[in-house]
Amino acid sequence: MITVSDMNQGKKQLNKKAALGSIRIIAGKHRGRKLPVLMAEGLRPTTDRVKETVFNWLMPYIHDANCLDCFAGAGSLGFEALSRGAAQVHLIELNKAAAKQLNSNKQLLKADNMRVSNANVLDLLKAQAAQSFDIVFIDPPFRQDLVTQTCELLENGWLAEQALIYVESESEGSQQLPSNWQLLKEKVAGQVAYRLYERT
Repeated sequence: MITVSDMNQGKKQLNKKAALGSIRIIAGKHRGRKLPVLMAEGLRPTTDRVKETVFNWLMPYIHDANCLDCFAGAGSLGFEALSRGAAQVHLIELNKAAAKQLNSNKQLLKADNMRVSNANVLDLLKAQAAQSFDIVFIDPPFRQDLVTQTCELLENGWLAEQALIYVESESEGSQQLPSNWQLLKEKVAGQVAYRLYERT
């Protein structure tokens, strides 16, 4: 006999499942591994298709690189970098529940060379840079004018001399980027533009 308590328990489990999605690591050490992600509002994991393009661009540079993922969200870019041999990966995520999920996935992969910060990117980048990064991912929530501010702050000691910076943003409008950043690669898919810059 199914009781009301059983039904409520079933609903809770369904809701729990509905709140979780997954990302897939495409290549490297953890190739094919699926990681649970929180389907919170505003979090939109980078699609496999875009991710494949981005990491084809980064293939010659990713091994042993220090990587910073500024708006980590589901961690799609950060975990891919980790799998492909990055020396260190630092994920920054403002959403507390999403950051907690990133930490869970870090433990799942036994990733000692990964760090997760539950913080506001702009506040964190205003502080003194503890180290400089070779590769930086910037994929913020759209239409909040976060790209320009983030890029300016990264120039305060956060970037290695010839750092590569990946920027994913809405295709309409334009951002003011530092004058010493050179555009290397660019693709536009519908409402999303993704670009790779080199700091010169």
